[in-house]
Amino acid sequence: MHLEFGACDLVLKMRQIKVGSITIGDKNPLVLIAGPCVIESERLCLETAKRIKEIAARCGIPFIFKSSFDKANRLSADSFRGPGLKKGLDILSEVKQKIKVPILSDVHCQGEITEASKVLDIIQIPAFLCRQTDLVVEAAKTGRIINIKKGQFLAPQDMGPLIKKVESTGNKSILVTERGVCFGYNNLVSDLRSLKVMRKFGYPVIYDATHSVQLPGGKGQVSGGQREFIEGLSRAAVGFGCDGLFLEVHPEPDKALCDGPNMIDLKSLETLLKQVRNIEKALRGKSR
Repeated sequence: MHLEFGACDLVLKMRQIKVGSITIGDKNPLVLIAGPCVIESERLCLETAKRIKEIAARCGIPFIFKSSFDKANRLSADSFRGPGLKKGLDILSEVKQKIKVPILSDVHCQGEITEASKVLDIIQIPAFLCRQTDLVVEAAKTGRIINIKKGQFLAPQDMGPLIKKVESTGNKSILVTERGVCFGYNNLVSDLRSLKVMRKFGYPVIYDATHSVQLPGGKGQVSGGQREFIEGLSRAAVGFGCDGLFLEVHPEPDKALCDGPNMIDLKSLETLLKQVRNIEKALRGKSR
């Protein structure tokens, strides 16, 4: 396989992106973005956020909570989507206030952006919608941090024009996220070279280990997943070089209402975080 990266061969100085007390990128500590795929209940979000925060703190890793109020990009109309904008934002606001963590969630249309920006610290552009110019620009105009997930159909160098859409509004608070690339039907594969390619744009790069093992439509009308590869890919991505890990986490993934097959079990999170933290320390020449 041969990749030509063109203009992105020019390495830009990496920006530091600040969210609350957390600074992402430019040799700052690895950050964790984690939570259930979709908001199933207020109780689940509060309890999961609390436990992840405790685990991340023990591992010395800054934590940002993630969960979706609406999973609009579903294959089947019968798939669980979440509580919707108003109730979902109310729940995320509760998490933010009670657990004291920054919040990330995704938007799917321009009509959601104004209300979402009142609660979210980071507005995420879903992978399937990353080329939707009006959505990206309107989200960027809020001044919030924008996390652009690279579409499964994009080459890493194609993220350059998408970043410029955000920058065109004067907003330079940007994260970019790798989440795998289409590899035939119903399958994704991670090309870790993309982490280095996208870092050349000068913004922090996040690796989404859980969506990278998704099998889109792999179970007929719903997605499957290969949870057993999450830990290995996470370690590899941190070893190769990324600024954060994106992990969808659930206390009972096999009972989750959305994306259970590619979510990590909360019980295994601490072991993984200790491993990636040690990898990060080793790369920086620090003692374990």
